[in-house]
Amino acid sequence: MNLPTPTDSSVSARDGRWLALAVLCLGVLMIVLDTTIVNVALPSIRADLEFSESTLAWVVNAYVLTYGGFLLLGGRLGDLFGHRRLFLLGLVLFTVASLACGLAGSREWLVVARGIQGLGGAVVTAVALSLIMDLFTEPAERAKAMGVYGFVCAGGGSVGVLLGGLLVSTLNWHWVFLVNLPIGLAVFALSLRLLPATRGGSGRHLDVGGALSITAALILAVYAIVGGNEAGWLSARTLGMLAGAAVLLALFLAIEARVRVPLVPLKLFRLRNLAIANLVGVLWAGAMFAWFFLSALYLQRVLGYGPMQVGLAFLPANLVMAGCSLGLSARIVMRWGIRGPLAGGLLVAAIGLALFARAPVDGHFAVDVLPGMVLLGLGAGIAFNPVLLAAMNDVEPRDSGLASGVVNTAFMMGGALGLAILASLAAARNGALLEAGAASAAALSGGYRVAFLAGTGFALLAAALGLLLRPHRNATASPMEPAVP
Repeated sequence: MNLPTPTDSSVSARDGRWLALAVLCLGVLMIVLDTTIVNVALPSIRADLEFSESTLAWVVNAYVLTYGGFLLLGGRLGDLFGHRRLFLLGLVLFTVASLACGLAGSREWLVVARGIQGLGGAVVTAVALSLIMDLFTEPAERAKAMGVYGFVCAGGGSVGVLLGGLLVSTLNWHWVFLVNLPIGLAVFALSLRLLPATRGGSGRHLDVGGALSITAALILAVYAIVGGNEAGWLSARTLGMLAGAAVLLALFLAIEARVRVPLVPLKLFRLRNLAIANLVGVLWAGAMFAWFFLSALYLQRVLGYGPMQVGLAFLPANLVMAGCSLGLSARIVMRWGIRGPLAGGLLVAAIGLALFARAPVDGHFAVDVLPGMVLLGLGAGIAFNPVLLAAMNDVEPRDSGLASGVVNTAFMMGGALGLAILASLAAARNGALLEAGAASAAALSGGYRVAFLAGTGFALLAAALGLLLRPHRNATASPMEPAVP
């Protein structure tokens, strides 16, 4: 008598899930790469398409505006109409927009295509995390999967610097966009085969008023932040846009409190871990975005590194992050839960930022750069997994896309705001030192030191908030034992 052999089918299913995770992470990596790969090409784009110094910023800002504005809506649409369907739609938008960017022959064409790229990137990012939560329900496997996702998100930016330098130096700036085409096509084909065809929610009513008000509020807020340094933080334009964003946010909250099927159920923010994880995300992203941007400037403008050397300088952080995210972080979470590893990882990252705050003019890589890189890679690799689990574990499956959109919006807004604030601090200190008669390199270094110290404070505050997380029973369950209700 032949007995059924469920082991074979379960192994096959498990393999399929990990392959699906690889496909999702490849799609997300394409989005993450785009945030830094373009920065390397900006000088070439400026010369070729005759951008001015002020209009060149819109190559970045057009993407940031739509990306930040549509994260929340993209996540909710995934809950309503199916996560895989929205992932594929976002992937198509991003890939087609990448082709348009690569073929751009005018400033206006490139800026519009970058805006569409940001919209596609927002949808892909918002629903990818939900698809991972759908695929992996066991605590141990979910922790490992989130570790892989965290590594891709945290380390992809540095890879973008390397790849951007290689493409621009060997080919031309068009290829920083065209390289997305084969990746997008491959991810789309593999997604059709490997990703589960999840259904949307039982009701497909979209809260139009809530969607319009929160999207407009986010776009206005992002616009004010990215233009704050240029226009002035106390200028009528900046204050007016921030006030408009606040009014729209208040309108959104009023709509959500009264509408029958809200875009964002306000009770979601009563989930302690989700609320704390979002605050941590804002602070941590502010510190990390500013570190990545300002440390790259320090290496180039003070130490004289070229684009490829800057990318290689970030490689130790990526390697350490990989080792932590792909194995160590999951084991730590399963052994000690999410609270301790999150706070501990952010504390280690804060020490790394404090080391960068030395920023000497005649710095040497092994003494003045490498130690901070290693500690930041270690801290980020340990902490990224717990913060995502804290945000997602307490949320019902029907709201996972929304929660993903919320946490990604927190990271994005925190990163934009933190970068703007810390860059302003660096510029102000740099100007003061120049007026006092300091040499250019010394003034730059002094500005970066102030910014890195402020980033250290952000990371320390995020670590302290992490201690307030509620331990989650699924996060601390043994990998060999089911969680006890």
